[in-house]
Amino acid sequence: MTRHRLLLATVVVVLTAAVSTTLWARAGARPDHCAGVAERAHARAGLVTGSGPEVLVVGDSYSVGAGLRTDQSWPVRLPGRVRVDGFSGSGFSAGASGCGDVSYARRVPSALRPGTALVVVEGGLNDYDQPVAALAAGFDRLMAALAGHRVLVVGPPPAPERPAGTVATVDAVLARLAAAHGTPYLSMTGVELTYQRDRLHPDAAGQRVFGDVVAERVRTLVTPGSRPRP
Repeated sequence: MTRHRLLLATVVVVLTAAVSTTLWARAGARPDHCAGVAERAHARAGLVTGSGPEVLVVGDSYSVGAGLRTDQSWPVRLPGRVRVDGFSGSGFSAGASGCGDVSYARRVPSALRPGTALVVVEGGLNDYDQPVAALAAGFDRLMAALAGHRVLVVGPPPAPERPAGTVATVDAVLARLAAAHGTPYLSMTGVELTYQRDRLHPDAAGQRVFGDVVAERVRTLVTPGSRPRP
């Protein structure tokens, strides 16, 4: 390779790296962080629990079991054959995550399987700083992607790390949107959980409580002859 070509190749590599870094910076997260999140999401997706009606959980770090073993995450408490599509830091809004658009509406089409009896959508804590319009738009896109499927939306709990007012706002918006779509909604604002040191993610006991509360509602939706209640 001539000196000129070597110099040109070096410039191309540097420019490519610079562009990539800029794009990730705009997204708000480093490539290594997002790769790690994706790896944990993949590991959680590989754990399928239970038997019976097919249940799909779409969620954030709670569904992944951040800070814990994957088998300690709350979806393992649910009845049915449960699969999980979880991505830490994601939410209803396209801008909730620093890893690009990994919103629920974007992910759910590839996560759905034929014969899915119920889709449980859990989240909202990562939408706390997003405009209400963005939250509503993401919710509407999600419902469009889930047209024809039975859905349960599970709202955010009052994690101490999040300002109480913002969690209450997200909860109220999700409740209103779910009602408008005729979709059952489970508010978690009155559920007391125990948390890890970050005051954001439930510890093992908190995950069990979260899962048991959701499981009680799920049973009413996957039992033969049951009808969803908004």
